[in-house]
Amino acid sequence: QLRLVESGGGLAQSGGSLRLSCEASGAPMGHYAIGWFRQAPGKEREEVACISSGDGSTYSAPSLKGRFTMSRDNDRATAYLQMNSLKSEDTAVYYCAAQYFYYCGDSESDPRDFATWGQGTQVTVSS
Repeated sequence: QLRLVESGGGLAQSGGSLRLSCEASGAPMGHYAIGWFRQAPGKEREEVACISSGDGSTYSAPSLKGRFTMSRDNDRATAYLQMNSLKSEDTAVYYCAAQYFYYCGDSESDPRDFATWGQGTQVTVSS
């Protein structure tokens, strides 16, 4: 059974950068689509980015393109979320999630499509 552990969150200044990591264990990561989601207080969980299993096609939230970049290294069983030019509105708990042989598509995925979740990592951006 796949397990996910996020790391790399913390406090950043507005305009700064953070890189989140999502380490997978228990099953071959390459068989899973990996998504990054975030949830701010009082708001719905939203998808930030996703990389499909198989062809590795990607989805990025249009509002975050140019600032956030997702990548994955199946050999290291780790996915990353590079976040640049951080803003206070990026403050949220960030989660990585996995779904077996899933295609991320061209639009935002429903979090309910993902069966496996990490515990989340807090990102706080101070203005």
